[in-house]
Amino acid sequence: MSWLAGDWTHLGAVAGKAALIYVTALAALRLGERRTLAQWTIVDTVAAVAVGAIVGRTAIASNQSFVTGAVALITLVAMHRLVSGLRARPLFRHLTDHRIRVLVADGKVRRHQLMICGLTESDLLAQLRQRGVFELSRVRFVLYEAKGGLTVVTEVHPAAELPDLVRVGLREAVDVPAGET
Repeated sequence: MSWLAGDWTHLGAVAGKAALIYVTALAALRLGERRTLAQWTIVDTVAAVAVGAIVGRTAIASNQSFVTGAVALITLVAMHRLVSGLRARPLFRHLTDHRIRVLVADGKVRRHQLMICGLTESDLLAQLRQRGVFELSRVRFVLYEAKGGLTVVTEVHPAAELPDLVRVGLREAVDVPAGET
């Protein structure tokens, strides 16, 4: 009957290990590059990978009971829910989410920002071409968003008023060009 319940005395340790591995994975992915995360946040990626691992191991490992897997799974889902809610607070969001980066400003590629993001100029130019942008001189800004997407602003007249959402993005960005916030 151990396949069903396992050893009840270690379930607290299972929940603790699950919470610790979640936090460890969150920290490790936060330090990694966004490009591997597609359009998921780090928090979502950690939860998906951890849940997949627990489900797989619980299903096939002869030395892990169902209850152990269930406790670990429930703990990870609860951690994901908690961390997702805490992301609404700016201080916590800065710990879990990448900041917006300005990759192009006034038609000039900001190579240092590309390097920080783990992107090459070829990556950037390919994305611009796919969006129908064929001249850098027509690009006012390219913002690398927190979830890894690009926002391309093609207004080139210096006196043109920036749309509200672009200004908000620039305010939240790291290393904004002088005079742009």
